[in-house]
Amino acid sequence: MAELPVLEMRNITKAFPGILANDNISLDLRKGEVHALLGENGAGKTTLMNILFGIYKPDKGEILMEGQRISISSPHNALKYGIGMVQQHFTVVPSFTVAENVVLGLKEMGFFVKTKTVESIIKKLGESYDLPVNPRARVWTLSVGEKQRIEILKLLYTGAKVIILDEPTAVLTPQETEVLFKAIRKLVSEGSSVIFISHKLDEVLQISDRVTVLRGGRFVGTEERSSIDRRSLVRMMVGRDVLLDFDKPKTEPGKTVLKVEKLTVKNDKNLEAVRELSLSIRSGEILGIAGVAGNGQRELAEAIYGLRKPTHGTIFLNDKELSSTDIAQRIEEGVAFIPQDRRALATCPSLSITENMFMKNAYSNYIPQSPFNVNIRAMHKATEELISSYSISTPSTRTPSRFLSGGNLQKLVLARELSTKPCLIVAEHPTRGLDIGAMEFVYRTLLAHKERGAAILLLAGELYEIFRLSDRVAVIYEGEIMGYTPPDPKFTEEIGFMMAGSKQGEIA
Repeated sequence: MAELPVLEMRNITKAFPGILANDNISLDLRKGEVHALLGENGAGKTTLMNILFGIYKPDKGEILMEGQRISISSPHNALKYGIGMVQQHFTVVPSFTVAENVVLGLKEMGFFVKTKTVESIIKKLGESYDLPVNPRARVWTLSVGEKQRIEILKLLYTGAKVIILDEPTAVLTPQETEVLFKAIRKLVSEGSSVIFISHKLDEVLQISDRVTVLRGGRFVGTEERSSIDRRSLVRMMVGRDVLLDFDKPKTEPGKTVLKVEKLTVKNDKNLEAVRELSLSIRSGEILGIAGVAGNGQRELAEAIYGLRKPTHGTIFLNDKELSSTDIAQRIEEGVAFIPQDRRALATCPSLSITENMFMKNAYSNYIPQSPFNVNIRAMHKATEELISSYSISTPSTRTPSRFLSGGNLQKLVLARELSTKPCLIVAEHPTRGLDIGAMEFVYRTLLAHKERGAAILLLAGELYEIFRLSDRVAVIYEGEIMGYTPPDPKFTEEIGFMMAGSKQGEIA
C-alpha cells in the first residue's frame, strides 16, 4: 500500500473581486521531498500557499494531513499542525534581537522567556543546518541572507515539518543561495517536506524532486524532476514554445554616451545610498549592474534621470553636463527611464492608456502648430499600434491604467519609453511581472535598441538576465562599484563575493 502524502490540497478555489486567483487546484506533498511550485507572477502560487498557511480561507476545497481533513484558521493554527511559511517579504522586527524575533508571537513561551535557553537552541539549530546567526544580534545590523535565516530558524524552533519557502532566493547572493539549498537538502534528508515557490527554472531543476506548474490560477500539471527540462517547463508555464537562448548582436561600441563621475546620492532616510560612484556606458553597449536589492540601484537610476538630486558628483550625457537640467530637459536630450515601481512612479492610475502612453511626448510628436491643439485621434491610433506591438491586454485605449495587471502595466511603460528611440535607456527590472514570452520580447527589444546605438544601463535582480543582455557587468555594494566582470556565468562566484562586499582586488 502506497504511503499517504504528508499533505494534500484538494480542489482549492479562491476568488478576489474581479480575479479568480485559484481555480480548482489540487496538490500533494510527500514526506522528505522538495516540491517546487512554479509559475509566472499572477499564476496563483502565493495565494495557494497563503491558504495553506491560514492567511486566506478557501472559497472551496479541503486540506488533509496524512489522510485526515484539517481546518486551518490562522498562521498560528497552521504552526500547530507543523506547517510553517517563510514569506517573500520578511516579517522580522529590526530593533529586536534574533532570539526575540524567533520567539515573538509564540504563545507557548508564556509570559517569561528563558532568554539563555532560547539563544542556546537557536545556536544549535544554526550549527546543525549550517544557518549560523548570532542569537543576540539586533536584526537591523544583519544582512538580507541572515534575516532569512531567522525566519527559517523560527520554523525549526517551532518544530515545523512542512516548510513553505516563497521566492526564497529573490534577494540572495549566489553564495547565500547555495547555503540555503544545503540547508533544504538536510531538512528533507531528516524527513521534513519543503514547498519551494519560484519562477526561476534553473533553481527549480536544481533543488526539486517534483514540480507543479500553475498558469493563470489553474493547475497545469505535476511532473517528476527526472522527466522534465527547461523547455518542457516553459511550455507548461506559457502554453507554447519560447526561444530561451539567443545570440546577442555583435556591435562595436561607439562614443561614450553616459559618464558618471564620483556620484554621491542620499536615500529617503537622508543616508548616503550611492558613494563616490563612477561609471560610463558607450553607444551600442549594455552595462549590467548586479547587486542585492537595496544597495543604491534605485537611487543611482533616479539621480541619472533627474528624480533625485545628487549631493556630489557629475553626470554627463553625450559630453553635456546634466546637473543643472530638469527631467523634461533630460527627456528632450534622449533619456528614457523604466522604473521598478510601475504603479506609483511610472504611471498615473486614473489616466487612460493613451494619456499614460503620451504624457511625456504628446506635444513633440502630435502637435503640428499649437500646444492647444492636441491631436487626440492620432494619439489613440498610435496607442493602438503600441498596444498591438507590445501585446498589451486591455479592453480599450481609454481604459484607466489602474485596471491593467502588473505585467500589462509594465508593457505600457516599456512601450512609452522605448518607442521614442532614446540615446540612453535606464532600465530597472524591465521584465519584472512579465511572463516568459513577454520577457523574450523585452530582451529582443532592448537588444534591438542596443544594435541601433543606444546606451543601456540595466539594473536587474537576476544574474541570468544580466548575463543574457549585458556586454559588461558592474557589481554594486552599499552604493559603490566593487568591480567589473564579463557577462559569463563562470564569473558567478566572483560576482557573488563582490555582491557581499569584497572588492575585486581583494578576492583570492
